[in-house]
Amino acid sequence: MSDRALFSPVPPALAGERVTFTGVLASMTHAQAAELVEQHGGEATTHASRQTSILVVGEEGWPLEADGRPSQKFQQVREWRSFGANVRVLRESDWLHLLGLSDRHGEVHRLYTPAMLGEMLDLPVALIRRWERVGLLKAAKRVLRLPYFDFQEVARLRRLAELLDSGVSRDELEASLSALAELFPEAGGPKANLALLARDSRVFLRDERSLIEPLSGQRVFDFDEQEPLSEAEAPVSLKIGNTASPSETAGSATDWFARGCSLLEDGDATGAVEAFRMALMLRPGDAECQFCLADALYRTGNAAAALERYYAVVETDRKYLEAWTQIGCLHAEREELDAAIASFRIALDLHPDYPDAHLHLAEALHASGRDGEAEPHWRQYLEFDRRGPWADLARQRLGRPDEESG
Repeated sequence: MSDRALFSPVPPALAGERVTFTGVLASMTHAQAAELVEQHGGEATTHASRQTSILVVGEEGWPLEADGRPSQKFQQVREWRSFGANVRVLRESDWLHLLGLSDRHGEVHRLYTPAMLGEMLDLPVALIRRWERVGLLKAAKRVLRLPYFDFQEVARLRRLAELLDSGVSRDELEASLSALAELFPEAGGPKANLALLARDSRVFLRDERSLIEPLSGQRVFDFDEQEPLSEAEAPVSLKIGNTASPSETAGSATDWFARGCSLLEDGDATGAVEAFRMALMLRPGDAECQFCLADALYRTGNAAAALERYYAVVETDRKYLEAWTQIGCLHAEREELDAAIASFRIALDLHPDYPDAHLHLAEALHASGRDGEAEPHWRQYLEFDRRGPWADLARQRLGRPDEESG
């Protein structure tokens, strides 16, 4: 028997398969995925049909339609399978594993800082922080005070929030997630969070004037009669703008801090400044409160005061990474590039793999005409992020804007 007979060629992974995709892919575009199917011997189709043999479900957000139901392709294939059709349904990460693309598989489950996620998902960083504060998000890891989140988790939560805000009922979403749980066992987690997310939309962003959409921050008229809140849910009533001493003013430092966060999310930066100041009178040296006060001051247009408050943060906690990057960004905004570069370098001394600091340091060096020094930091940033706007910027700076992302 010849060696050729013993070692026959291994057929491509997708030989003879008709593959279609549903949902948003986390690792690439649908067009790029179709090319991969062709490269591995399969045929990519835009629509599902009785000839479809593999349905790949994207893992950026949940594959839900505008009415909250699972995607049409998912529903079709699920029905066909119930009648005995031989259609494989694969999660995006399992499909990538089938093709041997372990690097792309890792992209689906990559971790990101709040600032990176804000850029990539077009979400206010304050919203990501609030979701963590009320228990909807849990940091996958922390480096000092800096949280890192799973991209998938945040994208899925954003999708559920959008659907709830658009009027899709909780019951409809729970039914959809139950269907998806056949493929995604972790869908039980978001189901448990739906009540909290709905409450976050209805209560946490309601003030004495109106409702506020959690994603857009826009006020809307509330024509529905509000359900009475329990004592635990009732908002704390705190007066802003008086001259009473902290001991004479209702509310604890925690109450004032929560009020400041609420006002800041509402767009009332001036009121938030006063609330955070009250919190600090009651609890001096609270680095997180100082950080939020600096953010509020910046939003009032007082960049100089914000910079001083960010310095107060690192005087209290030298390892507060996000404060160092904010200090650097404000110095860069004021064209104080040497000070900006020094601040970003301090952040990297504390956390050498801090993506935000690498990107901002590269930009400050670029603005100083030091592209040779900036280049390694743009490259380093691309080790952490290959898909967001900042990754596009880094590739553009490196002279490879058309390089495939993801």
